[in-house]
Parts: sequence; structure tokens; C-alpha cells
Amino acid sequence: METVVIVIHLMVVLALVLVVLLQRSEGGALGMGGGGGGGLMTGRGTANVLTRATAILAVVFFATSIGLSLIAEMKDRPGSILDATPAATTTPAAPATGEGGNGILDSLKKEEGQQQPQPEPTGPQVPTAQ
Repeated sequence: METVVIVIHLMVVLALVLVVLLQRSEGGALGMGGGGGGGLMTGRGTANVLTRATAILAVVFFATSIGLSLIAEMKDRPGSILDATPAATTTPAAPATGEGGNGILDSLKKEEGQQQPQPEPTGPQVPTAQ
């Protein structure tokens, strides 16, 4: 739907620019606009048609602009990453000693049902004082 309205909007914009450029200048805009010289489209009847076409295209332009803004307003907005945090990550993490098991990746693997095997200690074991 949005793509259709954008395409219509762009066609209206191009037509509006073309119709405005075809209109005869009345001469007071910064000295530009050329004086008398005959043009391809001259006469009073052509001015009325171009004026009406400009008014109709302007109304369609405003309607498609409002339509696009309403479509953009109705679109779903992405949520915050903070809203999607799992409850398991709210517990304090264990110190980074390498033996943890309470890290974010470990809790995610447990939620998926994959148990991570504990690595066997290598090297000499140092007894801890109690």
C-alpha cells in the first residue's frame, strides 16, 4: 500500500513541476520570465487550464502527503532491546574466574536445553585454604 501511494505521489510531483513550468510568467519575479515573445502555449484559455491543473495537482499532492504520513504513523515501530531481556539475566553474574557457569551464554544454552560439559581441570591442583 505504501509503495503505491509513493509512486502516485512521485507522479503527481513530476506533473506539478511540469505544469508550473509551462505556465506563462507574469514578469515580476526577479526580472526573469521573458517579455512578450510568442510561446507555444499562449492565450487566456491555456492559462485557465494550467491554473486548474495546478490547483487539482496541488490538492492531490497534499492528499498523498497526508496519506503517507498516516501510513508511516500506523507502521509498527521496533521495540527497545531492553524490553526483550530474559529474566535469567537479571541475576548477578559470577566473578570471571573461568569456572563460572552463570554467564549470559551459559544461561541461554540452558534455556535451549543444551548442557555445556564442564572442562576438566588441567595442570597441578592447588588446594584452597578454608
